[in-house]
Amino acid sequence: MPDTQRDASATPQPIRRQDYRPPAFLVDTVELVFDLDPSATTVRARLALRRNRAHGDLAAPLRLDGEGLELLEIALDGVPLPPNRYRIGPDGALCIPNAPGICTLETRVRIAPDRNTELSGLYTSGGNFYTQCEAEGFRRITFFPDRPDVMARYTVTLIADRARWPVLLSNGNPEGSGAAQGGKHWVRWVDPHPKPSYLFALVAGDLVNVHDTFTTRSGRQVSLNIWVRRGDEPRCGHAMESLKRAMRWDEETFGLEYDLDVFNIAAVSDFNMGAMENKGLNIFNTKYVLASPETATDADWQGIETVVSHEYFHNWTGNRVTCRDWFQLSLKEGLTVFRDQEFSADQGSRAVKRIRDVRGLRAAQFPEDAGPMAHPVRPDSYIEIENFYTPTVYQKGAEVVRLIHTRIGAAAFRKGMDLYIARHDNQAVTIEEFVQAMQDASGEDLSAFMGWYSQAGTPEVTAEDAYDPAARRYTLTLRQRTPPTPGQPEKRPLPIPVAMGLLDPAGQALPTRLAGENEARAGTRMLLLDQAERRFVFEDVPAPPVPSLLRGFSAPVRLGGIPRERLRFLAVHDTDPFVRWDSHQQYATALVLDMVAAHRRGEPLGFDPALAEAVTTTLAGADDDPAFAAEVLALPSEGVIADQMEVADPEAIHLAREHLRREIGRRCADTLRAAYEALTDTGPYRIDGRGIGRRALRNACLGYLAAAGEEGVRLAKAQFDAQANMTDVLAALSLLADTDAPAREEALAAFHARWRGDELVLDKWFAIQAMSSRPDTVAAVRALYRHPDFDLRNPNRARALIGAFASGNPARFHDASGEGYRFLADAVIALDPINGATAARLVSPLGLWRRQAPERAALMRRELERILALPCLSRGTFEKVSKALA
Repeated sequence: MPDTQRDASATPQPIRRQDYRPPAFLVDTVELVFDLDPSATTVRARLALRRNRAHGDLAAPLRLDGEGLELLEIALDGVPLPPNRYRIGPDGALCIPNAPGICTLETRVRIAPDRNTELSGLYTSGGNFYTQCEAEGFRRITFFPDRPDVMARYTVTLIADRARWPVLLSNGNPEGSGAAQGGKHWVRWVDPHPKPSYLFALVAGDLVNVHDTFTTRSGRQVSLNIWVRRGDEPRCGHAMESLKRAMRWDEETFGLEYDLDVFNIAAVSDFNMGAMENKGLNIFNTKYVLASPETATDADWQGIETVVSHEYFHNWTGNRVTCRDWFQLSLKEGLTVFRDQEFSADQGSRAVKRIRDVRGLRAAQFPEDAGPMAHPVRPDSYIEIENFYTPTVYQKGAEVVRLIHTRIGAAAFRKGMDLYIARHDNQAVTIEEFVQAMQDASGEDLSAFMGWYSQAGTPEVTAEDAYDPAARRYTLTLRQRTPPTPGQPEKRPLPIPVAMGLLDPAGQALPTRLAGENEARAGTRMLLLDQAERRFVFEDVPAPPVPSLLRGFSAPVRLGGIPRERLRFLAVHDTDPFVRWDSHQQYATALVLDMVAAHRRGEPLGFDPALAEAVTTTLAGADDDPAFAAEVLALPSEGVIADQMEVADPEAIHLAREHLRREIGRRCADTLRAAYEALTDTGPYRIDGRGIGRRALRNACLGYLAAAGEEGVRLAKAQFDAQANMTDVLAALSLLADTDAPAREEALAAFHARWRGDELVLDKWFAIQAMSSRPDTVAAVRALYRHPDFDLRNPNRARALIGAFASGNPARFHDASGEGYRFLADAVIALDPINGATAARLVSPLGLWRRQAPERAALMRRELERILALPCLSRGTFEKVSKALA
């Protein structure tokens, strides 16, 4: 039974933040010796320990975490320990009573990496060895206080067969190598910086490297290496260039220089996450390393840049300064997401980057905030920490950091970062210490912003205004409310920065002067909504203005109640690109919701010609910023629309949204066709911002044309046949996959035949069919689950089919028969004993049953109950399912 499985008779108990206690022992140094063998790796560990007075109990036993370890030897201060001097508990932990205050513990254990299907700890993939130790994987490698507030310096010696595993990597700098008996060799790595055990890394295998160098601002030359399977070297160039840009940007923007002699990245296809920031040896999912025009879409190229930069930025915000406990996870993740967002914004269009980040936040985090797993950015409890690597911790956490950045300004934020690093380098700290550094550097009282870390839910902001022509006075009243969430029925007001401006009836910006101010200000100004209601009075306003609110998405809130005529006005006239885009989105969402209501009443769906006019106007000015135009043309997703309804109606939403697409394609056919042809590139494929934007806009036009009928389908088939680049090929194949045209099966078969040997591209083939809008998709997904190329044990493949269907295809997942729910439950039940972490991530869509009509809700509940009835459910899946049913 995998180690994350619980005993059938035991109910997992939550771990609570309020119960935090410093460790009883600290570890100063760790010496590890690995003799690598797939079925019987031995690990020698030598720990230099000392009692931690901060723990309080100076008689507390020495306790080391362990899971699935076979203990072969144990000695304390050089003396072997008899069995009566220690015990191993039912959870696998090693306990030694009466350990000296300063001591050295030596252990030798045996583990079986080739049987580790959980992909946590040390495991094998493709015959090579890899590790994943965050959050609690190191305890599967050796006995250790496996918690982030125990930071130690590591010396690691790897021994392995030279012919089978010629490359041996770990954290830090290489300090020696040589031959060993029996055709083996050894390499020693020394990490000069203390780190928690979750940052330990090991890679051993038959790999080749793509090499480069980087010269830091102080003149040190760093060796950069990306380690991949033989043959993948040509697809690493973009990842390497992204790494070097990130290194330079961190020096220039935050003054943070890389601190080792080498920086290694190793890519593996069997990986639960996107990537891992282990000190000096990042381990990446191949998805975020390998790219070429033939195999990667524009989204893939951008994803690689984002993930490479994110993991590199962790070197300081996560590694050199880490989190005290896992409740502080957003201390490193939210801050580092903010940093990677800023980096990517500086590489291209800042406005488009912001829009895409908000689109992702609304699609993933807003529903989480409204569901059974709603939790604060800093949770108060958890059963399985893996369940809290969530959009709330990452994306909303980044938004909270952005709130602080907005409040104190860029210069003060930089001073705060300098102070934070200087105070806490090589320490494990809390969110309070980060906020305190920002407060001390800026002189601003930021204590109220801690509410964003402790309170779950998405605040809802509404606006009411009035204009007094005689007094030339404009009054804007803002209100906030946060709906109840599990465990937090009562909410308090939060500090919400509202970036805003006023426009006159012609769309020109008005200078603004609040009552009590001497002079009017031009451009955007910031209001602080820090109470349930605030009234702001503007003087000397010459005409009734139109307020432009939440510019740049200045806070992670829902802005509601904007009249439809104002949305139309702002979509055309606002100078802020985010508000222009968002007004389009809100207007289109309102139209879809109107049509959903009409469908329920049995009335015709209709169409608002203003939407077609907006498409025409957008395309007319698209050459200035095609990427922004593509974002404006994209309708809100079915999931985002459903999130606006108290009780979702997936079938009606899909029907209404497809009706809009079809009508836009039909009414704007000439304009769309002309734009599509004008945007056709005949030159080489380029991944600069303009090239990406032009392809995005061209494929948006193709999507509407294909929705309108046969001509668009023919264009899609021609684009697919051209095989110009993977972006265009995949866009065309996605459209064909939704049709009944003969070209559909031909294209899918051709794509499979060409790319069957490429794991990452074949994932796309599975995902496209899983997200097809065809009525037979549930049956097709079941058939794909049995396909020879489907492998449930590979997380990428499982996400490509099961995750894409359940999370990316609401219309078919919510099929009235309940077959979509049954398929997901069957898959989770099959996967949970193999890889509980991946199973827990996939089960989430079933947890939103309360947002469905009673018939669907009952079917979803039945599947959740079927999963919960399993006798040995993993802790992570148990937590997700039990909370969904609570």
